[in-house]
Amino acid sequence: MPLSVIPTPVGNLEDMSPRAVRLLREADLIACEDTRTSLPLLRHFGISVPLTSYHAHNEKGKTEQLLAALREGKKVSLISDAGTPGISDPGYEIISRCIGEGIEVTVLPGPTAFVPALVLSGFSPHPFLFHGFLPDKRGERERVLGSLASLECTIVFYLSPHKAEKHLRHMAAVLGDRRAALVREISKIYEEARRGLLSELADSVSGGVKGEIVLVVEGAPPPAAVSEEEWMAAAEEMLSKGLSAREVVKILAKEYGLSKNDVKSFLFAKGGEE
Repeated sequence: MPLSVIPTPVGNLEDMSPRAVRLLREADLIACEDTRTSLPLLRHFGISVPLTSYHAHNEKGKTEQLLAALREGKKVSLISDAGTPGISDPGYEIISRCIGEGIEVTVLPGPTAFVPALVLSGFSPHPFLFHGFLPDKRGERERVLGSLASLECTIVFYLSPHKAEKHLRHMAAVLGDRRAALVREISKIYEEARRGLLSELADSVSGGVKGEIVLVVEGAPPPAAVSEEEWMAAAEEMLSKGLSAREVVKILAKEYGLSKNDVKSFLFAKGGEE
């Protein structure tokens, strides 16, 4: 039988689809992130199926148990506390193993937090990068943010309310104080979208903030166009300092996005040597 990956509401219970309810009722076993969170949801829809916990701390061991159940022909459904399993929640391990063993996997469309937040932000969704949570350690976070700083696409993060101010200020320092939208409590009664610069959003949460948070950050501005006179002067200066033509081509192509052939033609006309 297939593994059914079933999204659950991120706020409003009306977001639960009839198909999701049916598959959960038909399951022999439901793997959930936290039984204390899932039980009220399942009871609301009249679902009485055995549960087993499946979270970050027992994922590898429980994966083997779930695979054994699937091999026996049991119907197994996977849910998380909210949203779609596998998106910053447990699920990747069991899905990957099922695919590797030829066990069918069915993933239902449904609730997830980052899609409505992306649309609510007003930033271009074409393209966008979903990153999820940033590392807790400052050094690792610095490295990740540094790798994202030059991307021109919209970037979507998840933020812990307890770390929101700290992470927002770190983003402003590394990415630059660019525009962003902080969207919280999606589909709940206190849903809101705060828009402004990263530093302004950091100020807005300095007194504390509650709820699930999605942060949508505008992409880096495209590099400013460089005139032909500018890059040619830069090329001549590098040659005068002893750099080879090959090195100059590499540097100019990377820094200014120039065609390597255009730079080569100019340099070889000037008598540059590799």
